[in-house]
Amino acid sequence: MSSIKAIPAEQAQGRVLEQYTAALGDNGYIPNYLQAFSLRPEVYDAWGTLLGAVRGKMRLRRYELVTLAAAMALGCTY
Repeated sequence: MSSIKAIPAEQAQGRVLEQYTAALGDNGYIPNYLQAFSLRPEVYDAWGTLLGAVRGKMRLRRYELVTLAAAMALGCTY
């Protein structure tokens, strides 16, 4: 079984700490996907920029429907 190494919240520093703190404020927890990016926080920032560009011209409802349809097509239950 494979696993992804991540920086635990209690050891977070710099940009990772900022990202974790923002997630805690927004969600009340640190999502798994954010922890997966913890060794490369700049990639998480770039991913956020990409998501913003993709959904920037879409209404939220359309974005959610497209995301759901793609997840179903891929068999993703996350």
